[in-house]
Amino acid sequence: MDDNKNTDNGGRKGTDNKRSFPRGPQRQRKPGQQLRPEDDFNWNKVLKVVLSWSAIILLVFLVMTLFKGTEPTELEVSYAEYQSFLTAGQIERATVRKSELTNFDFHGKLKTPQHVSRNGREVPLTNFVLTLPIMDSPVIQSWNDHKIDFTVEKEDNTWLSALLSALPWVLLLVVWLIIMRRMQGTGPKGIFSFGKSRAKMLNEGAPKVTFIDVAGADEAKQELMEIIEFLKEPSKFQKLGGKIPRGVLLLGPPGTGKTLLARAVAGEAGVPFFSISGADFVEMFVGVGASRVRDLFDQGKKSAPCIIFIDEIDAVGRHRGAGLGGGHDEREQTLNQLLVEMDGFEQNSGVIIIAATNRPDVLDPALMRPGRFDRQVVVDRPDVKGREG
Repeated sequence: MDDNKNTDNGGRKGTDNKRSFPRGPQRQRKPGQQLRPEDDFNWNKVLKVVLSWSAIILLVFLVMTLFKGTEPTELEVSYAEYQSFLTAGQIERATVRKSELTNFDFHGKLKTPQHVSRNGREVPLTNFVLTLPIMDSPVIQSWNDHKIDFTVEKEDNTWLSALLSALPWVLLLVVWLIIMRRMQGTGPKGIFSFGKSRAKMLNEGAPKVTFIDVAGADEAKQELMEIIEFLKEPSKFQKLGGKIPRGVLLLGPPGTGKTLLARAVAGEAGVPFFSISGADFVEMFVGVGASRVRDLFDQGKKSAPCIIFIDEIDAVGRHRGAGLGGGHDEREQTLNQLLVEMDGFEQNSGVIIIAATNRPDVLDPALMRPGRFDRQVVVDRPDVKGREG
C-alpha cells in the first residue's frame, strides 16, 4: 500500500500529501502584495446581466421594426402628380412632418388607388409623400379649400432620433466585444488578447517544488543537474565557454512525473516557471497559434533566467505533411513559429525550454535537431528502489 502511495502523482512522495496547493481560479499574490478590488470582480455575473438586457432591448427593437414594416408603403411623387391628385379630389387625408433641417414631407393617402408610372411600368399608389424645401402655405391652403383632413406633427429631436437609430448597432458591438472577451479568458485585458499566450507563470509566490518532492526518477534528476547549475550561475559557464542546450525533451509514459520534474528544476534553480499545454496554441482562427508562441517567448525573455515548459508538445509538434487546410495548416504554422523562436535564442540567453511527451514517435524530426530539443531525458516508471524512496 505504501509503495502505491509513493508513486502516485508522477512519483511524488506520499508524505507530501499535506502540502496545500492553490485550487480553482484564485489569483496568486506575492508576499506583501495586496489584491486590487478589480481582481475579485465577478465578470461572469456582469456578463450574464449585460447579455440579458442586450437581448431584451434587441427584442424590443425587433418587434418595433416588424410592426413598423406592416405600415402601407409610401411612394414619392412629383409636384405635378400631387396637383393632379388634388384636382381630382383623390386625397383623403394628409400629414406634415419635418424630415431634415429645411425640408418638409407631406404624407397623403388617396381615397381610391391610382396607377403611376415608375421605371417603365404601372405601379398602384395609395400612400404618397411629397418633399418640399419649405412649409408651403399654398399647399396648406389648398387642403383647406378641398376639405382635406390634415395634421402637423411636432418636430422630433434630431439628436435623439440619431441615437435611437444607432443604438442597435452599439448594442451589437458591445455584445460582440463581451463574447470575444469571454472566448479569450476573464479579466479586463482579455478583450483583444487573441494572440496572447495562455501560459501560467509560477514564481516565488507559489508553493516551491524541488527534487525532494520527486521520487523514483534519480537518473532523470542527475541529467537535469547541469541545467540547474547553469540557471544558478550562468556566468561560470560563460567564462568557460560552455554551451547549455536550449531545449530539453522529457520522454516517458503518462503518470511518471514529467510535469512535476520540470517544476522541480525551476524550484531548485529558483527561477520563474511558465507552463502551457501544446493544445493551448492551436485555435480555430488562423495565425492565433503562431502569435501565442511569439508572446510566450517574449514573456520568457523578459523574465530570464526562466524555464518555459510545454506539456504534450505532440499536440502541436507532429510530423508536417500534405494537409488539406483548416486546423492542419494552423498547427503547422504554430510549429514553424516555435522552431523559428528556438533558433532565434542566443546560446546563453538564460531561457530553457522543457517539453514533455509520451509520443516521441509522432514528433517532427526538426524538433530534435541541434539547437532545439537535442537533449532528451527519459522519465520511466520507478523501479523497486525508486518506489521504496
